[in-house]
Amino acid sequence: MMIAHLDAVARIFKDGDPETVRLVKEQLIAGGHDNLRDLEALAGSGDEEVCRHAREVVGELTHREAEDDFDLYCRFFYDGCDIGIALWQLSEILGDRDLSAKGRKLLGQWGREFAVLASKAVSSRERVIALSNFMAGELCFRGNSEDYYNPRNSLLGEVVETRAGIPIALVMVWRMVALRAGMIVDGINLPGHFIARHEDVLFDPFHRGKILTRADCARLLEKQGLQLRDCHLLPATPRQTLVRMLANLLYSFDLRGETSKHDLVDRWLHLLCAET
Repeated sequence: MMIAHLDAVARIFKDGDPETVRLVKEQLIAGGHDNLRDLEALAGSGDEEVCRHAREVVGELTHREAEDDFDLYCRFFYDGCDIGIALWQLSEILGDRDLSAKGRKLLGQWGREFAVLASKAVSSRERVIALSNFMAGELCFRGNSEDYYNPRNSLLGEVVETRAGIPIALVMVWRMVALRAGMIVDGINLPGHFIARHEDVLFDPFHRGKILTRADCARLLEKQGLQLRDCHLLPATPRQTLVRMLANLLYSFDLRGETSKHDLVDRWLHLLCAET
């Protein structure tokens, strides 16, 4: 974009009629990433109206670029990939970017606080109890059974902000805090209910970290007409975790009639599950 053109865009943003402004913004978005640097300059200009329009276009371009990046991430995702990176990207694309950035910082802070508490535990059970006391007791994380299918319950930034979520999202948040304290927590992909395990201890962040026995897990599956097998209690792979998270979001957006987000998640699921 030439400087003269940039000046013309600024004048339209400042004084143009709404329809002209809309058309120019659409053209800039269609131009893609090539326009981004000049638009960022406009977004930092001194005129409030010009800044507002430029920020909207920059935001849309950045958002579309993030969607394209996640397309590639899903296409080439394998079990050596970092599930945390994938889930934060999802949170930024489908949720509030500022909440995601804030959430990452909070998890780091909480991890440092929990490290002090975990250092006093001498067994796996004591570490799980310490984690549950910290996350569910002190920080008040809980399962959101009242508004279970709200997509906010699956997006990490929103889950950290509201301290509520569905089972898989809570397990991932607890896992990230524990990991920062050197405590390994695995997700367990039980049919119908995602739980957690630290070493030999099974527990349920959705229900405030309740410790579970194998018999408890068997009863959960019996309600679905299933029999517990050893494979049900294996750690979920990053790929299995991402597929389950996307499937939850797909269902949530379908229930709410959010077609564009539903189609976006559906595309990612197809890319993730495509034969390589």
